[in-house]
Amino acid sequence: MEQLYTDALELLKSLIATPSLSREEEGTALLIQGYFQNKEIKSYRTKNNIWAVNKNFDPKKPSLLLNSHHDTVKPNKGYNNDPFSPIQKDGKLFGLGSNDAGGCLVSLIAAFVHFYTLELPYNLILAATAEEEISGKGGIAHLLEKLPPLELAIVGEPTLLKMAVAEKGLMVIDATTKGKAGHAAREEGINALYLALDDLLLIRDFKFEKVSEYLGENKVSATVIQAGSQHNVVPDTCTFTLDVRVTDAYTLEETLEELKSKLKAELVPRSMRLQSSRIDRQHKIIHVAEALGIDLFGSPTLSDQALIPYPSVKIGPGDSARSHTADEFIYQDEIRQGIASYIQLLEKYFSL
Repeated sequence: MEQLYTDALELLKSLIATPSLSREEEGTALLIQGYFQNKEIKSYRTKNNIWAVNKNFDPKKPSLLLNSHHDTVKPNKGYNNDPFSPIQKDGKLFGLGSNDAGGCLVSLIAAFVHFYTLELPYNLILAATAEEEISGKGGIAHLLEKLPPLELAIVGEPTLLKMAVAEKGLMVIDATTKGKAGHAAREEGINALYLALDDLLLIRDFKFEKVSEYLGENKVSATVIQAGSQHNVVPDTCTFTLDVRVTDAYTLEETLEELKSKLKAELVPRSMRLQSSRIDRQHKIIHVAEALGIDLFGSPTLSDQALIPYPSVKIGPGDSARSHTADEFIYQDEIRQGIASYIQLLEKYFSL
């Protein structure tokens, strides 16, 4: 365990020191491949996604995916430290991506290394993926095309080692109201802005019909509006943007239909990719979590879970509240605990 922890900490320090903004992860991809090479573990690469399988991989066995990402957001302007300098201080490791999700990634890699040579009842697939922070098409969605079907995906994100069994999805909608242009000084035209106002007032207090056990209600927010070209012309078109956070009680398609039934505007979703997720209560991973006393919760934040069409849970060391903040850090002991927890979780899963 101590060697796994030491190796994981050193790998995380190297990852922090290697810039890896979304779609610019070449350096960390090479770094992770080099780590596996030094461990005499064969790895594979597609775009900036790296994956490896356990030594005794058997296509007849069911497969489990251990997944976390190695891309980061851009550092915000509030940093006091160099975001690309791994600084150890007061039991913490500072640096961009240390908490989201470097600590999870290196802990999952350590757990994978622990099980790599063993005879297991399952195949283990370790995936270090790109473009998670932008839900890019070159990340997990691209990699899954190369992998066998999965019984379960364990997604590494900072959750204080609690298990997210449901996660909100996201849909951005472009809404348009159509009126008729006219001169503002005369009783002419149909003001598209006023038509939009009727919808916006409804959205402000809108309640979806179904409520999630873990995530509560869907939430829709108007975030951008545009109309008009000059002060004396009644606008014939108004466009506004809706940000919709969707719980596991709805699919994106169901959410869109409910909004269409209530609003006058034409609604066009930009994407239907980022679905909400929830794992069945009877799935074995739920029984494992209960046996180990792991708290279950619903996560409001988006991750690669949204793009994984298999049963999945989200769990990892670190705290989501630290993600994307200035002087991001993870406690070194959280990495140690993360490795132990992932190993314990998998051992229990194998034994049931």
